[in-house]
Amino acid sequence: MPSPTCYLLLHPSRTCHRLLPPSPRLPARCARLRVSCDVPRQGGDGPKRGVIPAGPGKGKKQVVFFDAAPPVAQQGDGEDGKGNAPEAKKDGAALRALRRATKRTLSVLSNLPLAITEMFAIAGLMALGTVIDQGEPPSHYFEQFPEDNPVFGFITWRWILTPGFDHMFSSPVFLGLLALLAASLMACTFTTQLPMVKVAKRWSFMSSGGSIRKQDFAESLPRASIQDLGVILMGARYEVFTKGPSLYAFKGLAGRYAPIGVHVAMIFVMAGATLSATGSFKGSVDVPQGLNFVIGDIMKPKGIFSVAPDVFNTEVHVNRFYMEYYDSGEGFAIYSDLSLFDLDGKEVMRRTIKVNDPLRYGGITIYQTDWGFSALQVKKNGEGPFNLAMAPLQLNGNKKLYGTFLPLEDSDSSGVKGISMLARDLQSIVLYDQDGKFVGVRRPSSKLPIEINGNEILIEDAIGSTGLDLKTDPGIPIVYAGFGALMLTTCISYLSHAQLWALQDGTTVVVGGKSNRAKIEFSDEMNRLLNKVPELVSVGEKTIDNKSSTA
Repeated sequence: MPSPTCYLLLHPSRTCHRLLPPSPRLPARCARLRVSCDVPRQGGDGPKRGVIPAGPGKGKKQVVFFDAAPPVAQQGDGEDGKGNAPEAKKDGAALRALRRATKRTLSVLSNLPLAITEMFAIAGLMALGTVIDQGEPPSHYFEQFPEDNPVFGFITWRWILTPGFDHMFSSPVFLGLLALLAASLMACTFTTQLPMVKVAKRWSFMSSGGSIRKQDFAESLPRASIQDLGVILMGARYEVFTKGPSLYAFKGLAGRYAPIGVHVAMIFVMAGATLSATGSFKGSVDVPQGLNFVIGDIMKPKGIFSVAPDVFNTEVHVNRFYMEYYDSGEGFAIYSDLSLFDLDGKEVMRRTIKVNDPLRYGGITIYQTDWGFSALQVKKNGEGPFNLAMAPLQLNGNKKLYGTFLPLEDSDSSGVKGISMLARDLQSIVLYDQDGKFVGVRRPSSKLPIEINGNEILIEDAIGSTGLDLKTDPGIPIVYAGFGALMLTTCISYLSHAQLWALQDGTTVVVGGKSNRAKIEFSDEMNRLLNKVPELVSVGEKTIDNKSSTA
């Protein structure tokens, strides 16, 4: 079994001699050396050894040599001269390279000009999304941005459809900028804000008066006590710590945490907006009064993360649609009385909605957005009522006009003739005879008949249709929570973080401090607080003097 070349023994010594064999590493004059020791060589079959005294005055420490030289350590397979495997060196180099790349990436992402540029780019795209019509069919953009007549001389439909600006807020460009800004905020948090909080939480006592005097605010208090200063600072809501003659105090640590909260809140807002753009459903429908529709039949996904909930099986019935009018006759409010039924046909909710007062059920929001004229119930000569479909007519401007036609039998005429009826709303119907001449106006449900071309016409009812928008948006709660946190943390970030150091130097207290905000207010506060110290110290000195005289 191999043994080490030498080791320390604690034994008495005897005289002996040891001759070292020549070594190729030693010069010729050093090839033979005689070593004296105090322990004779041991007999037997095992290796013999000799002992060298460690030195004068250290007789108990001896060096032992063995006759049998230890075997040379064999270099392991795949190891270098230092015993390190190349695979381990490669792993270590790869790890160091990864760390350098991560550090460099974080440094680039946390760059403030880059973050500002990202925010301006996002704001510019949002402004562009309000100018360009969103969600229209491609033919709309072909007409609005033709190649033969570009807008501003270069903007054609290709500039809109290729990057996906027809659905700006779910386009890859917009979502990519949001992701880049979120990465910049997280990098700034980890590289700047968190280290600043760690430093602010540390109790950093100063033992040098010169260091304290280098602070933004510095003052010396003669014949003062550091304990009295601590009491005054605690009364001003400072957290005070003492260590021997040193004092450290701070307040407003929440102001250091607030920037981190601001970053997190902004990330929440962007995450909610991304989820809204890629995980929601939307649909629109015009439903005549008295008819039904199933929610899932009209909802369309807006992104790859859109998952249809079970509530899509709900059936919506339009019980009634009606309008309210000004005295001038113009409509100002539209209402829809809706009932919701589950798969078993049980009514689970009934509510009347209007503009800015939607219905919410199971994560689905139903908005009142538009109205239409569906049909007109008419009696002719006591027969009926007949339901005449109302068709929208093309007009210049935003005003609506609907019309229908009631044919009349006329054997003398080769063409089809009849009574024309026009309406701008649900409260009045204008009637024309078969020659196109104006006959009169009737209100639905007025029960007043009118005679046209020998026929008695009675307007029974005007049936409107409600225009509804349906939407599921799982990102709304996240966006609202992010905006709430953003407002709160922004207000908290205005709180200044003040730090104060003091050192008892004999009968003098050296005080210094700094604040990250409100520096003038901090200086005024320190002067006001330090002016109270002599008053407390003078009372203490009188007490000490009285005790001394009594003793």
